[in-house]
Amino acid sequence: MSPHLPITPEQIADQAVGAAEAGASILHLHARVPETGEPLATPEGYQRFLPSIAERTDAIVNITTGGGLGMSLEDRFAAAKWAAPELASMNMGSINFNISGAAKRFPEFKYDWEKPYLERTEDFILSNTFAQIEWGMKELGDLGTKFEFECYDVGHLYNLAHMADRGLVKAPFFVQSIFGILGGLQPEPEHLMHMKATADRLFGEDYLLSVLAAGRFQTSMVTMGAILGGNVRVGLEDSLYLSKGKLAESNGQQVAKIRHILEELSLEIATPDEARAMLETKGRANVAF
Repeated sequence: MSPHLPITPEQIADQAVGAAEAGASILHLHARVPETGEPLATPEGYQRFLPSIAERTDAIVNITTGGGLGMSLEDRFAAAKWAAPELASMNMGSINFNISGAAKRFPEFKYDWEKPYLERTEDFILSNTFAQIEWGMKELGDLGTKFEFECYDVGHLYNLAHMADRGLVKAPFFVQSIFGILGGLQPEPEHLMHMKATADRLFGEDYLLSVLAAGRFQTSMVTMGAILGGNVRVGLEDSLYLSKGKLAESNGQQVAKIRHILEELSLEIATPDEARAMLETKGRANVAF
């Protein structure tokens, strides 16, 4: 739904490096089929751009385990298991992940797969059962990878607390609160306050809050999260726009925008090494790419 979304390995690497140069300390990455932009989860797909990123920036690489519709759990984790990154995303519960509304808002799509892909989410559950979460934590935890715990609802925080109580993951916990996906929490300030209060109660000083919000709510919600002491995530995965009616031409543009806002609020931007220390990652020397 945007001509600026990076889909080839070269585009993905260039935009990742551009985001880092704009101030991003963590790069959350997805691979795509270069010819069509379809989601791709194979190690080979990531091998096409991860070495280039590692050569050009010291930002922390964070690989998705969300994958794409219809992928098996093993497929979703294959790239992260190969790369053994410092960070990987970890969905903390099953949800009705519905983005079908986008199919009705755009009259034309560039590739044949896109509209049906969106439409089928009206009858789709993003499966992350307790058994699946435990398996993923063990598979990547054994490699020293830490997690961006993606929490779409308050119950997901309790799921994380349950796993922590069982010793499957250790603090500090990087809690990504997600707002604006139909099926999860919507981007209301009260929901963010409740998520933070719940995380404070469950994890105390043992976690770092981060916020992402879909679509037009991206800037306002992440700014609120930063004012509350949290970290921010922006990028074309979450919003295609830089401002009302204006498409972002790169991930780096969105990073530069939020950096400007935060610095105007006298908030400091962490370097990659500062982020490593905060999250207690294993360090870039210990990844496999």
